[in-house]
Amino acid sequence: MIQKLTFAEKFGYGLGDMAANFIFQAMLALQLSFYVDTFGLTAAQAGTLFLVVGLIAAVFNPIMGVIADRTNTKWGKFRPWLLWTALPFGIIGVLTFTTPNISPSAKIIYAWTTYLLLRLIYAVNNVPYASLTGVLTGDPDERTSIASYRQIFANSAGFIVQSLAIPMVFFFGRGNDARGYQITMGLLSVLSVLFFIIAFATTKERIQPDPQQKTDLAQDLKDLFSNRPWVVLFLATTFYFAALAMRGSVMLPYFKYVAGNEKLFSWFNGFGLAALIFGVAVSTPISVRLGKRPLFILSMALSGLFCLAVLVLPPHATNAIVVSEVLRQFFFGTSGPLLWAMMGDVADYGEWKTGRRATGTVTAAVVFALWLGLALGGAIAGWLFSFYEYAANAVQTQRALDGIRLTAGLYSALFFFATAICLFFYPISRKINKNISDELAGRRLNFGPPATSTSTK
Repeated sequence: MIQKLTFAEKFGYGLGDMAANFIFQAMLALQLSFYVDTFGLTAAQAGTLFLVVGLIAAVFNPIMGVIADRTNTKWGKFRPWLLWTALPFGIIGVLTFTTPNISPSAKIIYAWTTYLLLRLIYAVNNVPYASLTGVLTGDPDERTSIASYRQIFANSAGFIVQSLAIPMVFFFGRGNDARGYQITMGLLSVLSVLFFIIAFATTKERIQPDPQQKTDLAQDLKDLFSNRPWVVLFLATTFYFAALAMRGSVMLPYFKYVAGNEKLFSWFNGFGLAALIFGVAVSTPISVRLGKRPLFILSMALSGLFCLAVLVLPPHATNAIVVSEVLRQFFFGTSGPLLWAMMGDVADYGEWKTGRRATGTVTAAVVFALWLGLALGGAIAGWLFSFYEYAANAVQTQRALDGIRLTAGLYSALFFFATAICLFFYPISRKINKNISDELAGRRLNFGPPATSTSTK
């Protein structure tokens, strides 16, 4: 049975990702520069912070998935977490981008505490939110459509943060960047709280596990690691977000020091993110024709190739650099809905093979890879800055300038290419996906025992 969703539900669900991405995009594009140039950490300190806290948060994601799977309320398993976490999410988002007037050692403690709290509340909020994709509908194409909505809203938040946040910091700070960051993130956090509440109010969970299914964490984990599509998606997600974190964190320093015009960063991101949103918008019809895996592979290969543009184009050729970013972001955008839709498909695959469904655990385990990738990408970017002798708020040496260009170009591209290679081993084709969906729909009519299925391994 095809479960079509209304525009209002898709729109409301998408607002939830806009809410989260006001903070997520700030972590990607602004946080390294904020910590080093405004807050007062060294690049090495920031890199270590990103790695250690990132790994802690990554480990917490599967725990949150287990908790969400075992949550039972009149609102469902996952929706209530959007309501419960909305206000804490907003408050901690502001505190993380606040620079207190305290001693350097106390500031280090403050940075570690607020960043850890931010990453933990993000997991408590985002794991249930991401899991909703798999339970709003059982139709694979509708899932891609839902994911397209959330990606359009997520990248609209990215457009706002990456193209407008720095001008907002300058406007509100008027020479005091610390004050500018605090006010800017305060305004975005208020919107986050409101949008999470709307997402909670407009969605409905429809896919439920068999009510006879017994809680068994050991069995859930055994099923997870024997789920080949999950293993592939885990590795691909790790490389995907490592590339995203590395590329995102280095472009502000690129325009500030290599191109010599920090204000171009907003134009670069504005045009690029507009193209990305267009790529997201056309992802569903293209994936319906090509399949998710072929489109994902093509997206990653071309994203990596266009990353290399900053190595072959001179820094003063800003028009050409912006054009290359528009192309890169368009092709990258076509991959956005696919990753999130595939999480639901992987949960379906696990239920199809074993008769047990653990949407939150499956999703959280992939989100673990997301944060692992972000931690690795952010840490490697910080360590590369240190290796190439980057100096905050100073004239950079040629070695530092070369390091910025290599990080933005070659090193980021390698992670995109690694993602593409992983996806060659993803076994769920469009035909298999449809067969799984139809068979599960039949089973759920009476929650009967799993039928014997042909393995795709």
